[in-house]
Amino acid sequence: MALGLNKIIIAGSTTNTPGAYWQLTTVTANTTTAVIPAGTYLLFPTANVTIEAVSAYNATSNVATWSTLIAASTGGVLISDGINVRANATSNVVITLATVDGGQPVSSTYA
Repeated sequence: MALGLNKIIIAGSTTNTPGAYWQLTTVTANTTTAVIPAGTYLLFPTANVTIEAVSAYNATSNVATWSTLIAASTGGVLISDGINVRANATSNVVITLATVDGGQPVSSTYA
C-alpha cells in the first residue's frame, strides 16, 4: 500500500521489475465476504463480486449496515481503511487490486 500516491506510473512496466510502480494485491473470496486491506487501489472488474462499505453503524445493537459501493463486474478506484470495506462474492473468485509501489525493493538506481 502506498500512503502517498505521488509516484509516476510508467506505461508498459511490469510488476516488480526495474521501472515498475504497480504493486498487485489479491483477495480471495469464496462465496463469502473478505475485507479489503487498507490502501488506495485500482479495482479491476470481477464477475460476481460487489464491493461494500459500512454506511451506518448502530452502537446499541452492534450492527453495521453494509451498502454496495461498486457493483459486480465493475472496476473503479477503491479506498479502504482495512475494516469497513469488503468484497462480497457469490462464487469462488480472486480479486486483483493494483496500487502504486509502496516500498517494494527496486533493482536499479532509477527504478
